[in-house]
This record gives sequence, C-alpha cells and structure tokens, in this order.
Amino acid sequence: MKAELNYHNGSIARINLINSLVGVIVGICICAVQSASSNRFMPIKNLLLNIMFSIIITLSITNSVILYQRYLKPRKVNLWHFVIVYYACNLLGMLIGIELSYLIVSLLFKTSYTPLKHFSDYKFSFVIVLIVSTIIYFYMAQKANMRARLKEKELDVAKLKQLKTQAELQTLQSKINPHFLYNSLNSIASLIHDDADKAEEMTLKLSKLFRYSINSQQQNMARICDEMEIVNTYLDIEKVRFGDRINFSTTVNDDLSHHLVPRFLIQPLVENALKHGLNNVPQNGILNVTLRQQQQRLIIEVTDNGRPFPQELELGYGLQSTYDKLALIYGDNYEIQLINAPQKHLLISLPLTAASNPTKKFELH
Repeated sequence: MKAELNYHNGSIARINLINSLVGVIVGICICAVQSASSNRFMPIKNLLLNIMFSIIITLSITNSVILYQRYLKPRKVNLWHFVIVYYACNLLGMLIGIELSYLIVSLLFKTSYTPLKHFSDYKFSFVIVLIVSTIIYFYMAQKANMRARLKEKELDVAKLKQLKTQAELQTLQSKINPHFLYNSLNSIASLIHDDADKAEEMTLKLSKLFRYSINSQQQNMARICDEMEIVNTYLDIEKVRFGDRINFSTTVNDDLSHHLVPRFLIQPLVENALKHGLNNVPQNGILNVTLRQQQQRLIIEVTDNGRPFPQELELGYGLQSTYDKLALIYGDNYEIQLINAPQKHLLISLPLTAASNPTKKFELH
C-alpha cells in the first residue's frame, strides 16, 4: 500500500468541495443514528448545526492533510511515518474544526465561547474521525495502487507496441533482402561464363549491400548519404545487367546528406521501377532518383519513362512494403503520389529529420 494520498494532486478547491459533500453525508448519518437511538426526529435547527459541525471538521481535517502533503512532507516517507502523521493531522483538524464550529455558533447566536472546553465533543468526534479517516485512507490508498497498476499496464502496452513495430519493420527488411538477392544472383549467374570480370564486380558490390544490411540490422533510420550510397551500389549492379538500355542518375542536395530517411526505403522503389516500368524497354530508358527539401519536408522522387502506372493499381511487394514501412514510422504524417502526366514519377513527402550524430558514417569497403 502506498504511503500517500492523492491530495497533493488536483486543485485545493476541488478537493475541499468533494470533502464538503463527505462532511454533509457524515453529518446526516450521525443525525440519523441519534434520531434512531432517541426514537424521535431531531429538530431542524440541531440537524443543520450537526451538518455544519461535520462540514467544518471535515474541511479542517482535509486542509491539515493538504498542508502537510504539499508543504511539510519530507521527500522520503515510510509507511508507518505517514500513517502516524496522517492520523495526527486528522486529530489536529478535528480539534480545530470543533473549536471553529463553536466559535461560529457563538457569533451566530451571540453566546459565550470558551476554547478547549468541549471534552464530550472531543470524545465523540474522535471515534467518528477515526472510523471515517480510516475508511478514506484505505479507499484512497487502494485507488492510488490501482492507478499505479494501470500506469504499469499502459507502459507494458506501449513497450509491446514498440516491440511489435520494431519486429514488423525488421520483417519488412528481411523480405527486401532475399528478394533483391534472388535478382542479383540470377544476373551474376548469367555473367559467370560470358564475362567473369563483370560477374566478380557484381559479386563485390552485392557484398557491400549485405554488409550494410547486416551491420545496420537494428536501425530503422539511415543517413541519406548512406542510403543513397546503397542505391548507387544497387544501380551499379543493374547497369551490368541492363547495359546501355537505361540511363541511371541520382540527385541529392548536399544539405540533405546528414538527414535521416527510413532504411532501405529508396532501393525497393528503384527496383520496382526497373521491374514494372523499364524491364522491357529496348533502349533510351531513363531512371532518375531525386531528393530535395520543400519547406520542412523531404521530397523523394523516382522518375522513369517506362510503362505508366495502371489506373487500377495492384500494389506489388515493393510499393506495399513502402506503404507499410512509412505507416509504421510516420503514422499519417507522410504522402505518396503516383503520377503519370506530364511525366511518370513516384513522389514521397516525409518530415525532415536531422541525424543526432551527423559525423558518424557507415563505411562500405
């Protein structure tokens, strides 16, 4: 059980309003018990005075506890220390409340007031305060425990969501690598007997890509300069396969080099353009990748002169993985456009994110 109540949170006015209602309820209950024991209804005047006494005593106790918790409580308090101080505040508040009530009665009805002489009220109120304060303490402590457990559950759910997102992103990445590996190995196999030097060159470039993948396995974001190095390495491999049929180019503003982009976001888009747009182009194919800044957004543009996007677009794995990855990382804060006219291009808009360590660079050897 926590050694505290939640009086130190929330506004004093709200706390006093709630405890005023508690005072009214306690006063009515006391009057009901007294009426039942005497077998006659209590006069209205006495009923109102009892309720007034109950409210004033309750508010005195409440504000004694608030004063302690907000201004006098030390940083570290054990359970027994708090319990002793809590009941001391209740008794002190009871005493102040009784004296203040009699003072108000003396002012209202112009009677004499003698402080600290109301022993019968002290004894009776002591029992009531002891019972009510104990009930309130256990209720508030249980409520605080339930709130702490709820926060722990919320934290566990947040951690599970984070782990789920991380697992989903890694799953997307694990799918990209074998897909690309399959295409690249086919290209290398076709060159082994015809051009061993080109086959060796493609194999070395392929090893660069996978060294980058393995060494960055736990990272969801990469610097743009590193990501574009991977894209250029991929395009070098594809140049061997396509020869002069396609003209590849990449353009990146130097100011963007050390900003972040989702890892392996661009390479599948380039691969998708080659596979679905330019694969059957006999010559003069064009594939351009451009990264630029527009206000506080990163604009990624993949342009080609191959087959246009169909009207009824069925998302292949390349585009589907892009949508999934961006949704996991950015939520709704991204945009993808597939445009056919006046020039076919895919455009992605993302928040511009600066790298926390712009000097750190992943080296491909």
